[in-house]
Amino acid sequence: MLYRPDAFETLTDEPWDEERVRAGIAAIVADTDEHFDPEGLWPANEWDAWNTTPPVKDLYCGAAGVVLALDILRRRGLAETTIDLAVVMRRTLERWRGGESDLSGGEIELPSQRDSSLLGGEAGLVVVAWRLEASEELAEALLERIRANVDNEADELMWGSPGTMVAAHVMGAWTGEERWVEAWRESADALLARRDADGVWTQQLYGGTFRSLGPVHGLVGNVHALLQGDNDALARETAAVLEREVVVEDGLATWPANAGGELERNDQIRLQWCHGAPGIVATAAPYLAEELLLAGAELTWRAGAHREEKGPGLCHGTAGNGFALLKTFERTGDERWLHRARRFAVHALGQVERTRAEIGHGRYSLFSGDLGVALFASACLDADPRFPVLDAWD
Repeated sequence: MLYRPDAFETLTDEPWDEERVRAGIAAIVADTDEHFDPEGLWPANEWDAWNTTPPVKDLYCGAAGVVLALDILRRRGLAETTIDLAVVMRRTLERWRGGESDLSGGEIELPSQRDSSLLGGEAGLVVVAWRLEASEELAEALLERIRANVDNEADELMWGSPGTMVAAHVMGAWTGEERWVEAWRESADALLARRDADGVWTQQLYGGTFRSLGPVHGLVGNVHALLQGDNDALARETAAVLEREVVVEDGLATWPANAGGELERNDQIRLQWCHGAPGIVATAAPYLAEELLLAGAELTWRAGAHREEKGPGLCHGTAGNGFALLKTFERTGDERWLHRARRFAVHALGQVERTRAEIGHGRYSLFSGDLGVALFASACLDADPRFPVLDAWD
């Protein structure tokens, strides 16, 4: 068995309608505006606030991610927030630096350079703040974080140098300045030097040692960051690793969370963006063997939408799985995959709307909440397969 059917629900029969999708995106933005508080920022979902003291501020599931998503949707002409995003990020960063960071760790052991993390640390806040109000002070602060992260023992995208490499890459694209290329290259050289002989990295994270394959904590996330500088040999070698690690059944395919591991972990089989076929397909689509790309995408499609436990979001929900279908459309040009991705988008918007009606407000998070769904729906409008943060910041 490649996944647990009881963790998924049948996709809605509601047809794709561009105006309905635009209205769904606008409703998410309006709800986000309505529940914003200058002091409390946004109400925190229990899962999002785990091991932190709200308000949550980081890029992954806090205020920085919400602000980034609102800015992207504004730039795309889909919804205009009433919030002064630059002011929010200025104050959020000040609060973080004033001792209100999200990095207590609580029950888990965080990396030694945790504050340099793109998704969980200060680096992500600084990128978003710079995008809204560019300044040399913010640029220098980000360079310091990138360079401090070169030898981060996590060796994955959320906490380690691959994440800050993504930050360096986008800053280079925005500014054209050589210092970002140099900072990226310094991290890339060190990251490649730490790759294990079999083409996988070993992560020292949360008090344990792992050899993960997915985009957030492992192989394809690291390779994604490294391929921003082009490396055909690395792409071929990683494709070979994924061919070695794949689990195939009846023409469908997925991958375990860890190299050499079993599909089932902690009494579940993960079929989501952060672990399993959706994330491998979405992140490795440019170089993954086409047979495996199609087998992984087909499994994602047949599984359907995640139920309430995982929800509609990007990291482990319906929208994240949908990006695998968009990436498959980009790779193959087959319109069937775009149609399927749009079915996921309509369903994810419906999940957001049902939950909002039940509890009276949305879930304010980029990677685990409504804002990620809005960005996925936006991507489906334009058949744009770029995944937020990894590929797209505007």
